[in-house]
Amino acid sequence: MLRKIRLTCGIICLTLITLLFLDFTGTLHGWFGWLAKIQFLPAVLALNVGVVVLLIILTGVFGRIYCSVICPLGVFQDVAAWIGKKRKKLPYSYSPALSLLRYGALAIFIITLVAGVSFIATLFAPYSAYGRIANNLFQPIWLWGNNLFAHLAERAGSYAFYEVDIWIKSLPTFIVAAATFVILILLAWRNGRTYCNTICPVGTVLGFLSRYSLFRITIDTEKCNKCGLCARHCKATCINAKEHTIDYSRCVVCMDCLGKCKQKALSYQLRTTKARPAKAEENAHAASSKEVNEARRNFLTVTAMAATASALKAQEKKVDGGLAAIEDKKIPNRQTPITPPGSLSARNMAAHCTACQLCVSACSNQVLRPSTNLMNLMQPEISYERGYCRPECNDCSQVCPTGAIHPITTADKSSTQIGHAVWIKANCVSLTDGVKCDNCARHCPTGAIQMIVAEPEKETSPQIPAINTERCIGCGACENLCPARPFSAIYVEGHERHRII
Repeated sequence: MLRKIRLTCGIICLTLITLLFLDFTGTLHGWFGWLAKIQFLPAVLALNVGVVVLLIILTGVFGRIYCSVICPLGVFQDVAAWIGKKRKKLPYSYSPALSLLRYGALAIFIITLVAGVSFIATLFAPYSAYGRIANNLFQPIWLWGNNLFAHLAERAGSYAFYEVDIWIKSLPTFIVAAATFVILILLAWRNGRTYCNTICPVGTVLGFLSRYSLFRITIDTEKCNKCGLCARHCKATCINAKEHTIDYSRCVVCMDCLGKCKQKALSYQLRTTKARPAKAEENAHAASSKEVNEARRNFLTVTAMAATASALKAQEKKVDGGLAAIEDKKIPNRQTPITPPGSLSARNMAAHCTACQLCVSACSNQVLRPSTNLMNLMQPEISYERGYCRPECNDCSQVCPTGAIHPITTADKSSTQIGHAVWIKANCVSLTDGVKCDNCARHCPTGAIQMIVAEPEKETSPQIPAINTERCIGCGACENLCPARPFSAIYVEGHERHRII
């Protein structure tokens, strides 16, 4: 019964969190967005003391139940392990804890996080790793299905669905997500919860706490005949049947072992004061150098893929009225990247963001995309080739679970300056093509752009934009709607620190 309850809760959490990354309408975030905010690492970065304390108490009472129910990456690995286990009669065996690798990975995570080398720290974060997988691998499939329904509905005279663009927002992020997906699948198929008990910083922290949990799985030595069935079905490989010991720092309370014991020697109950043999305790925490090297190579492989991936982008071809091809816009060379409204500053974004991509998934204007800059790789930044940041939209600030983007109202957003517009004379079609154009001025929501005569002494002088940088909020409407190609004649330069106007 306990195992069925755990499975049901885990599947529900995994499904709902996955849907948060797939939902492009923003409907589900109002109902289930709290599931992202109760993840351990996002709660710590957001200084959400209530959630952190609750998760610590939950672990102190029940063990690492967080890893087998709430964490989407943990449940995802269980699904992969379950599929892989179908091909093996007795899939697992006990192995000593790799303490050196576990605490070494935790130390690297903390050091890189504090030092601001975010692209390394984000590779370790379990919730963010799953978010990148869902956003980059699962969402395109979901959107293709939506577009198929939209096409069929349109032919039937219904507009219940609408088509959306499908494009790779960042090739390096896509490569990291695909590599993470493949590595996790292979590790889970082969050894179950290898990632959780060797590299995951959250698993290491909660594992330390779970050593002292009140409820735990115990072995009745009088009933146990040392058959080893429990150890062979333990995906955490933490049960030493010969010594009658369990490494509680690695046990994720999946309950799989309970139903496999034919002697009924295993039970989940309140901790007793019975001491374990000292020798068995030492064996449970011994490290195998061969396995340390193997796990370290797996981690370095993922890091190398992220560090050396090329910064390319794939976009769909567009046509003007089906007659002439329109040249795709290119990203201008901004001196300062633009961070979303509510992020306060680039420094705050770098310190709190774990690159989970939830805000990128929620952005309906298609302006948020993962950065390709190595120092803040995969963290969101704004670019205006496909849309602009509409003043009435605050979706990204509502879904961020880490405090990297603070909740902001639409009124506050309209007075927050995330950047300012810059005019490039050499690109302006009013001067290069001799045509009348005032797109930037007509579409500026704050009235920060006015058209003035380029040469007042000439009657036929073209008009050019004049920018009031004090009123500009950096929304990018001017840059996006500028007809100049491939570079807009007006673009937004970001601010390191946002300003209130």
